[in-house]
Amino acid sequence: MSASQSVTSGESVFDKTQGATLRDWLALLKPRVISLVVFTGVAGMAVAPQWPSVPLGLIDMLCICIGAGAAGAINMWYDRDIDAVMKRTSVRPIPDARMDADGALIYGIVLSLASVALLWLASNALAAGILAFSIFFYSVIYTMWLKRSTPQNIVIGGAAGAFPPMIGWAAATGSMSVLPVVMFAIVFLWTPPHFWSLSLYACKDYTKAGIPMLPVVKGARHTRWNIFVYTLILFAVSLVPSFLHLCGMIYTVSATLLGLGFVWFALRVLMDRQDASGVSLDADKPARYAFRYSLAYLFLLFSALLIDRVLFP
Repeated sequence: MSASQSVTSGESVFDKTQGATLRDWLALLKPRVISLVVFTGVAGMAVAPQWPSVPLGLIDMLCICIGAGAAGAINMWYDRDIDAVMKRTSVRPIPDARMDADGALIYGIVLSLASVALLWLASNALAAGILAFSIFFYSVIYTMWLKRSTPQNIVIGGAAGAFPPMIGWAAATGSMSVLPVVMFAIVFLWTPPHFWSLSLYACKDYTKAGIPMLPVVKGARHTRWNIFVYTLILFAVSLVPSFLHLCGMIYTVSATLLGLGFVWFALRVLMDRQDASGVSLDADKPARYAFRYSLAYLFLLFSALLIDRVLFP
């Protein structure tokens, strides 16, 4: 059913969404996802050489949060057909019929425009422009094109979630520098092993929905090798701030230990007991552990960078 067909004659979008609760509207924003996105944006702002005032900083953080959530709402609107057939997404507000699709789309568009406009007024055009492009990238380039067309969807689409450190830095300084670009690269390279670990144990869902995730198209063994290779590259790039003397020993030691930990989890995924086709004989437990570690990894890595830069500017 198309968005235009979801509202019958004489029935407004407001009428169709009256049954939705506040929790449903919040769920459209993907709060668990945007929490990490907002943190990386705050980290980008905090490591900048100059900080905005506290009120402006809070507004900038709010704009990043709203913009990321708005992109998530548009993603849920467009993906409602495949969400309905996947077990882990079938309980989302739209496929579970708790909310009208048109209402979700309008909600996402309004929040997108509001977040970009407010960031422009509160900080500068550069930060607002990067936020606008990140929303467009996730909503259109990734959701509407890459996700359903190529097994490299996560690799290219990972850029969408990597922009917040640049937005935070730009909001604080009105310019761009090497460090936020390196932070972008870290999140960009972190995304494939993070999501491919998830896709290994959610492969049946993706197959059912017809999404060409890497394990669906290339198989589990190929995916495991890609996770391992990308983790090695991520490890190397995470040490770039140290080689460029953009940070101190707190970050360097943390990045080394956290990176070695990630490599160890990726190696466990690679060495998981498999059948002839590469399917795990242990219910993909190593992939589940790697996925959980990847969440802690990014949070702890950026926390170390933040502490390093704040304590030893």
